[in-house]
Amino acid sequence: MTSQTCDEVLLAIEAQAVCRDRVDRDNLLAVLASGDDDLLDVIAAAGRVRRKFFGRRVKLNDLVNMKSGMCPENCGYCSQRLASSAEILKYSWIDTDEAAQHAQCAINAGAKRICLVAAGRGPADRDLERVAETVAAIKDSAPAAQVCVCLGLLKRGQAERLGQAGADAYDHNLNTSAEDYAQICSTHTFDDRTATVTAAKTAGLSPYSGAVVGMGEFDADIVDVALALRELQPDSVPVNFLIPFQGTPLGEHWELTPQRCLRILAMFRFAFPNVEVRIAGGREIHLRTLQPLALHPANSMVLGDYLTSQGQSGDADRAIVADAGFVIEGLDEPNPADRAPRPSPGAPMRRWHHHPRQYLNRR
Repeated sequence: MTSQTCDEVLLAIEAQAVCRDRVDRDNLLAVLASGDDDLLDVIAAAGRVRRKFFGRRVKLNDLVNMKSGMCPENCGYCSQRLASSAEILKYSWIDTDEAAQHAQCAINAGAKRICLVAAGRGPADRDLERVAETVAAIKDSAPAAQVCVCLGLLKRGQAERLGQAGADAYDHNLNTSAEDYAQICSTHTFDDRTATVTAAKTAGLSPYSGAVVGMGEFDADIVDVALALRELQPDSVPVNFLIPFQGTPLGEHWELTPQRCLRILAMFRFAFPNVEVRIAGGREIHLRTLQPLALHPANSMVLGDYLTSQGQSGDADRAIVADAGFVIEGLDEPNPADRAPRPSPGAPMRRWHHHPRQYLNRR
């Protein structure tokens, strides 16, 4: 696009987004295809849409890895896949007290949402009860905290059980487009994933679903997964940037630049103007010094560490928020009225790894 054409397209996109009209596929593709000379204009337009619906608030999220490794699925990006030789710490389920202690540390550090994660195809009923107990323990000590659960594919009745325990949300990413999905995983399908998001939503859990970028996909794949997500109407859209773990099929796959990451975040903001857009895994190694700019399109971020890789310190994360002129969203602050959660019915990366007990005090 020429600068003049880009200006015209951005004005049209911004006008649609602030009115919550659907930005069409061609315009979303145009955002990803824009040049570096237009990057600040793209970020500024996305930032105005973000401030329209979320002001300068940033929601902090924390991940608790309930168990690590030995997942039977073969997702090519994941260090926890059974065939992975990535140097990660592997352990079985941590107990309720340890998980709740970790969650409380994160809440004290500013996290508003705690996400309990366990890799696997889906939970057995015994595992589900273990997670339900942990949800209840966190809610007992911090009733205002939001608790999200991410356990893979759900069977009938499991989403309802999590809601009864007090879970607010269920997190299950689509990851990439339907057309591209078989390239990254063969043990389950794109439709399996959409079915789980739908089941969680039907059960009254707030649906969280997003993407992983940097896996060799085309611009069309990124836009198409955004459009598929838009049909599911998630309340939060995490955008993960591939962390290429050695020992996985994508271990040497380094294709993202900070500029591309920012364009992707802006595209997701235009596609989801009044929905939480969350900066998730890989932001430090791909956005690098441009992390503060990412808060202009995105209004949410993961605090500190991830599941099997170490992020920057919580202090550094909070400093980014403050230095960029944003404020951390408090536990007692409601979500925007039109996006309130549904009520529950009843260069390469260093090969770090962690266990929750290793950093309870590091934040």
